[in-house]
Amino acid sequence: MAKKRSKQQTKIGDSGTRTRDTPIGDYGFLSDGEVSALVGPSGAVEWMCIPRFDSPSTFGSMLGKLAGSFRLAPDDVTVPGDRRYLPGTMILETSWGTPTGWIIVRDALLIGPWRHEDDRSHTHERTPNDYEAEHTLLRTIRCVSGEVQTVMDCEPVLDYGRSHVSWDYTEHGYHQGVATAPGSDVKLTLTSDLRIGFEGGRAAARTLLKEGDTRYVALSWGGTPPPMTYDEAYKRQVWTAHHWQHWLARGEFPDHPWRSYLQRSALTLKGLTYAPTGAIAAAGTTSLPETPGGSRNYDYRFTWIRDATFALWGMYSLGYDWEAVDFFSFIADIATRDDELQIMYGIGGERDLAESELDHLPGYAESRPVRIGNAAYAQQQHDVWGALLDSVYLHSKAADHLDGRIWPILDKQVTQALKHWREPDAGIWEVRGELQHFTSSKIMCWVAVDRGAKLALATGEKGKAAEWELAAQEIKDDILANGVDERGVLTQHYGTKALDASLLLAPLLRFLPPDDPRIRATVLAIANELTVHGLVLRYKVEDTDDGFTGEEGSFTICSFWLVSALCEIGEYQRARKLCAKLLSFAGPLELYGEEIDPHTGQHLGNFPQAFTHLALINAVMHVIRLEDAQHGPSSTSWAGSTGQPE
Repeated sequence: MAKKRSKQQTKIGDSGTRTRDTPIGDYGFLSDGEVSALVGPSGAVEWMCIPRFDSPSTFGSMLGKLAGSFRLAPDDVTVPGDRRYLPGTMILETSWGTPTGWIIVRDALLIGPWRHEDDRSHTHERTPNDYEAEHTLLRTIRCVSGEVQTVMDCEPVLDYGRSHVSWDYTEHGYHQGVATAPGSDVKLTLTSDLRIGFEGGRAAARTLLKEGDTRYVALSWGGTPPPMTYDEAYKRQVWTAHHWQHWLARGEFPDHPWRSYLQRSALTLKGLTYAPTGAIAAAGTTSLPETPGGSRNYDYRFTWIRDATFALWGMYSLGYDWEAVDFFSFIADIATRDDELQIMYGIGGERDLAESELDHLPGYAESRPVRIGNAAYAQQQHDVWGALLDSVYLHSKAADHLDGRIWPILDKQVTQALKHWREPDAGIWEVRGELQHFTSSKIMCWVAVDRGAKLALATGEKGKAAEWELAAQEIKDDILANGVDERGVLTQHYGTKALDASLLLAPLLRFLPPDDPRIRATVLAIANELTVHGLVLRYKVEDTDDGFTGEEGSFTICSFWLVSALCEIGEYQRARKLCAKLLSFAGPLELYGEEIDPHTGQHLGNFPQAFTHLALINAVMHVIRLEDAQHGPSSTSWAGSTGQPE
């Protein structure tokens, strides 16, 4: 007899059930390098945008129960027995136990061999690989014991839940249908060895699976034709699994108990990389709230220049040189094209990311507004030149090569930093209140000029190198005169005593030596005064005019920065303890959102968050290096420290 639905569950239109608010950290993340999807524990795809990470959603029930979902699971059972990724892959496996039997569902966005042999891709700008996305979401089912009544409900609602589809059968009887909507270019094909029926905008199937039975469902949108049999579907799933495992095997991971977190972070960063351009999306979602029920909801499906240094460091430190070169090439293309560098761009290099609100969607956990686009793209944030030039410097050291575009980029960005460093800006946290002389922004301007001087010297421009060295010292002197309080602590901005977690970057960027008393005082002040239960806040909202009201959780990237900074100042035991604590907060699939609620441990914000996983790699590698220094080396393989190779 089936269990009754609990009061904590709710209908998603007629597309199956899920808990009212699936915990953000419980979602499974799928990617093929062009499209990503979030799969809830209920077996429903609750977020997916086609044909790019940043396209309007096709399944959006995460932000509104009528915005579309795609569920494959036992009938009227919503809690799985177990969930995991197949080892070394981005293939999600969910095991379901019912009173009568067990089934296993495997979900994958298929990747197959490169297929453009007689034509050229219209979107791919980087050097072609041996593989590419097949534009197919494949879901397979296997009954491993007993018998299980199984349901499939696929109800896409295009354009963020505003455009309902209609289905039509193809020549393949009850086994294939095509969904279209007026005014949309998106055409979806649903193929299965289940018998599919259509009820309005919903495609559904019901079947009793018995031990040994297998079935598949494939949703495709162009590209490679979908599999027409289970055997073909299984072979393509295996190809995808082997692709991920072979890609992961290219990496260089330490032989350490925390290795799995590094590997999952690497896979997640690869999954957030838009393969045609090499850009890394900050997250795969929009408007997952920093505070449930609050208004701190943003669209993160774009790429931030400030991510470049940590992204390159993470890739190079783990041995993924090709991915680092692709992302660097994307950044270099933009810096060559644009006279005025923005802080962020679309994953295809788009400049205009105009922000708007979707009033018809209630948002995750009733958190309004739901936003698409991001107005921060037009902000003045003075860290952008330092982020770019630090990535150029890192790339030159790690790759031992700079192409001919670099000197014009270098000269232009140093000139911009020198032109604007004395001005106030919106800061690294993109506050929407009054502009300030943020100390971290000044430090990043110093980084721009300092790295520019080093690169100029390396390329034989001795006159420029000497000029920029003097300018860098002037910026540093100004920061130390105006951005340090009487305790010797770096402050959030000039004229305040408020703390800011972004100052944890000061030792990582080599602004001052790690043994400088001002660095030690800053790191310990943040550790002791800007934390809740040991987890780091960006800043205290009561001390900062950020243009919003309400509280926010601890920013996980800041907590990982603290781990790295504690390592820098020699606080190994404290760093290792905090790192272990942060790793214990990982979601059940070792994924992280933007924030962690320090009181409940719940993940908040967009998910999964690239910057968090980048900071995790940095922190874990810091701890392992100190561990090696104390107890003998593990198999760490890169001599870098914090973003700069030695």
